[in-house]
Amino acid sequence: MRIDVLTLFPKMFEGPLGESIIGKAVEKDLLTIKVHNFRDYSDNKHKQVDDYPYGGGAGMLLKVQPIYDNLKAIEQGTPETKKRVILLDPAGKQFDQKMAEDFAAEDQLVFICGHYEGYDERIRSLVTDEVSLGDYVLTGGELGAMVMIDATVRLLPEVLGNQTSAKTDSYSTGLLEHPQYTRPAEFHGQVVPEVLMNGNHKLIEEWQLKESLRRTYLRRPDLLAEIELTPKMQQFLIEIKQEENRN
Repeated sequence: MRIDVLTLFPKMFEGPLGESIIGKAVEKDLLTIKVHNFRDYSDNKHKQVDDYPYGGGAGMLLKVQPIYDNLKAIEQGTPETKKRVILLDPAGKQFDQKMAEDFAAEDQLVFICGHYEGYDERIRSLVTDEVSLGDYVLTGGELGAMVMIDATVRLLPEVLGNQTSAKTDSYSTGLLEHPQYTRPAEFHGQVVPEVLMNGNHKLIEEWQLKESLRRTYLRRPDLLAEIELTPKMQQFLIEIKQEENRN
């Protein structure tokens, strides 16, 4: 996969995109990341990328020309690759795990990071997706782009050491992930559940499923309405509600 980022602050990406899982993916040639300062594409002698909005109003808007020319340069550099162009915008569709999975299936992603009051509306005609990290406003799109890149890249084949890790993550299955433990078996009076140490894989899988349901029911019950519950899950959910009512 190739990822291009259009930003006014390219140095913000040097640490997050060069370390940990993403950095290793780049080292293994599983991923190519190019960060572009779209100020370099301004046709203004002062390299201006923003201007006052027509009709008045607070703040400055990003101009369409520098972003248009930057996208054209990317297209010329990778003409054979189908691109998904993502505009970071508070009014966009909210990012989630399903979107990360869709992004991970693409050959090339292009993220446009906004700043100032907003965008010239014509920039929207250049993109395929308008995406928001959540119902709040950040200073710019850089942090949102980093989060989306991280969530996407970890889903690429061979990026994670254990290929089943991403498949069992919270939200990938529709449920929150079950509790997990490692050594020691007892720590300050807190003991690992016996079922996880008895070697019975069927019982372990049932415990994990039930505890995933329990955590989802207690923390994010809205997610249960979005998945199809099997008869086993329905029975577990009845038991969980009874157990929680007794507590």
